[in-house]
Amino acid sequence: MDERVFLAEVGDPVPPWDAKHRLPISGAVGPEIADSGTIFRVNSTYMDVSDQPHLIRQWHVGRTMVGCLLGLLCSVVVFIFFAYPPPRIGALGAVAIGGSLLCAFYAFELAIRFGGEEFFWLRRRPIRFNREAGKIYAIRHRRYRNSAVAGDICWEIPWDENSIFCVHKSPLKFEGGERFHIRCYQLGPKGNVARAFAIGRTWQGGDGMRDLLAQWNYWCAYMNSGPKDLPKPMLYLPERETVTESFLCCMYELGFYLKLGPSTRTILSPFVLLLASYRLMSMWTCRDPVWPPEVLAVSEITPWDIHTQPSYDTPIGWAETERARVEGRYPLAPRCSNPDWSGEADPIVNAKRWIGTGDRKGSSRNS
Repeated sequence: MDERVFLAEVGDPVPPWDAKHRLPISGAVGPEIADSGTIFRVNSTYMDVSDQPHLIRQWHVGRTMVGCLLGLLCSVVVFIFFAYPPPRIGALGAVAIGGSLLCAFYAFELAIRFGGEEFFWLRRRPIRFNREAGKIYAIRHRRYRNSAVAGDICWEIPWDENSIFCVHKSPLKFEGGERFHIRCYQLGPKGNVARAFAIGRTWQGGDGMRDLLAQWNYWCAYMNSGPKDLPKPMLYLPERETVTESFLCCMYELGFYLKLGPSTRTILSPFVLLLASYRLMSMWTCRDPVWPPEVLAVSEITPWDIHTQPSYDTPIGWAETERARVEGRYPLAPRCSNPDWSGEADPIVNAKRWIGTGDRKGSSRNS
């Protein structure tokens, strides 16, 4: 689910399942620490990660294109009817015209809902974990006027217990099963949701929950202890996508959620090309985000920071990283154990418990 679809929850209490599956900022939710492909850049001061819709924006562009096409077709039907009215309409004709009008309105509404932030917007909406400030900064919307000076619209979230981070669950309509993502809720004076956003990407099923918990441990370990002992990310996401990167992003995204093998991916290459064209259309009409001056002021890094990545010899993106893995220059599945964890040692069993109850009592050595 795109995080922009759950705006209806603003003004309501935090959903019960989410509240029961709250993530502690101590980062003690599982035995592993690992990244799942969410990081743009990292240094000793801050880490830039993706928001949840970034990896799947091609699907939203596709829905937008289908919505526009359906709306145009229905509009043409209505136009032809009024331009060349038949001598008699009849009940069936009236129903057809009314249905065409409703379909046109719904199709255009669908296109605006899913495509309003995909064209002439932002290529990415990074979320910055800033260790020095002890805050998260999340670019949310494009500023059309004076953005070069004021930057884009950015939310500021303190890294403390007053900010609510949760696992959110939604059903898979066609494949069956469940998918999850990490949400941050900020509450208003009455304790209801004032605003919310989703961090990282979407994870699916029990294996996905395992990776989600390892990802949360990764971000928390960075904020609490710095980047020194962290494993390398799965890859560094490119801040400027090429045609090849957009194609590979769509290819691997299908592999993540549909568990496709190499032969199936090859068969689906024409469909992946279509998805990549949607993603490229979105990227080419958008611009890079601009951080506000107050965020840049607390995000300065020193030239001698040895943890600044990606550096000149670090692979960036799907193609370079896969090539580096084949050549032995980059690890296949970077992962390490969580020293603050004393609960269930099996990450799969721990993930199943989280899906069932979210119980984490006695899981932290520091608790």
